[in-house]
Amino acid sequence: MTRLCGSLSLHPVGLGAAMHRAGYAALGLDYAYVPFGISSARLPAALEAMRALGVRGLGVSMPFKLEVLPLLDALDADAARIGACNTVVNDGGRLTGYNTDAPGALAALREVMEPRGTRIVVLGAGGAARAIVVGLALADARVTVVNRDDARASALAAAASAATGRRVEAEAAGGGTALATADALVNATSVGMTAQGLGLPVDAARLRPSLVVMDAVYDPTETPLVAAARHLGAPVVHGGRMLLHQAAGQFELYTGAPAPLASMDAALRAALAP
Repeated sequence: MTRLCGSLSLHPVGLGAAMHRAGYAALGLDYAYVPFGISSARLPAALEAMRALGVRGLGVSMPFKLEVLPLLDALDADAARIGACNTVVNDGGRLTGYNTDAPGALAALREVMEPRGTRIVVLGAGGAARAIVVGLALADARVTVVNRDDARASALAAAASAATGRRVEAEAAGGGTALATADALVNATSVGMTAQGLGLPVDAARLRPSLVVMDAVYDPTETPLVAAARHLGAPVVHGGRMLLHQAAGQFELYTGAPAPLASMDAALRAALAP
């Protein structure tokens, strides 16, 4: 019997589906993957449909990573520590939330740098930012959270500090100094996403060639932030890399099999090719 997996997002794109389907094909698994576009108002109904139809797993994109929490039966320890969920697994009608964003972000960043001991600014305070901040703090990076809502940045920094036992700082969005001395910048906001108008989450004048720039946005992968950093010659990590590694984690949760990363990576690169 074919097992169904998929994703829940406001604006579905095909990158995740391409990677998961390539993984199923590489291992000869009888699975199917469908991206679903829903609104926040329909999220409870979508989770009930997951139970009723026996959908094995669903990825959860912004802005649902926090909204989904009260709709679940359980959270695994890492998702509970992060306080956000990007993956829901259905075991006989019992829905458990997981978070593969944190290890996915670390794996993506490690393609260009080792975060231990480095100074990293994370933009944002939503579900993706929570995962990235906690993951980086546990990897012994010195993390500063910056958000347009200073209170939310401070709240995330305090929560991440409590969850990890590491000191996480917060800084006002408009006039701090963390970025001037940072080794890396990670955009975990939706700014730069196609549906958001392709803006820049930070003034391009504050970028420099020595600053590693990573963007969690994957639609498009060449966001204005990635393009501006690349123009300066800075090392960049586009959102497709984090998408790959977090998808590999989801694949293993859904199937119980090791993710065929090479096949999934090839599918991602093919999907991104002009």
